[in-house]
Amino acid sequence: MIRRSPSLLAWLIACYAFLYAPIGFLVALSFNDSRLVTAWDGFSLRWYATLWHDEPLINAALLSLRIAALSATLALIVGTLAGYALARFGRFPGRGAFAATLAAPLVLPEVITGLSLLLLFVALQQTIGWPAGRGAGTVTLAHASVSVAYVAVVVRARLAGTPPDLENAAMDLYAPPWQAFMRITLPLLAPALVSGWLLAFTLSLDDVVVASFTSGPGASTLPMVVFSSTKQGTTPELYALATVIVAAVAAILLGVWRAQRGLAAATIAPPPPLR
Repeated sequence: MIRRSPSLLAWLIACYAFLYAPIGFLVALSFNDSRLVTAWDGFSLRWYATLWHDEPLINAALLSLRIAALSATLALIVGTLAGYALARFGRFPGRGAFAATLAAPLVLPEVITGLSLLLLFVALQQTIGWPAGRGAGTVTLAHASVSVAYVAVVVRARLAGTPPDLENAAMDLYAPPWQAFMRITLPLLAPALVSGWLLAFTLSLDDVVVASFTSGPGASTLPMVVFSSTKQGTTPELYALATVIVAAVAAILLGVWRAQRGLAAATIAPPPPLR
């Protein structure tokens, strides 16, 4: 039997409190009738009503969701191909340079990444006339280019733990390579693909530095709006918006947890008796 140390338990509680107490404090303030953080004037939903009519903030949130979904999908396609090439193609000319270039966004500061993407878009506009201006499209491409590295790492790690025996066996049974990939490799990659897409989606939804360099007028994402508004002092509408996001994430996690429990129960359930 493992003995639980009281000091270790207290340290664990303190660490979790340090992480989650600010979130709880923010949620509580979203129901405060007062605009002041230091005063509690009673329970109220007025800030949620104000948020519902705050069109710029809602538009920024919807724009961030669209950019995150599209950039995560682009990063998933390119990152899956890149991770598969590194995990299955063995040695090929330029493999080292390809791997180093792919891993660069993981270690480069976001300021350098955002500035380099800005210079790239400006150079392309002067050379070929595209993009005509910076906006949601350039932010989407910038986020996708950054998230490709994260998706490739997840896919490569998944394939590294999955030997190609099943794929080789399928091709030995005269399955074309594309069919072996679709029926064998792709189902095995499904958990990594979901994880990579969610990781890319979260990174895009949270980014403010790269978006600030690559966005233009009328293309302010939610993190940019929140960051600019905090310079003049936070407003209770932001607390309400943050609470809505926390509630949505908690609901998604609860749904995934319940689905995993149901899947595990169905997996270990005994087969029905034969009649």
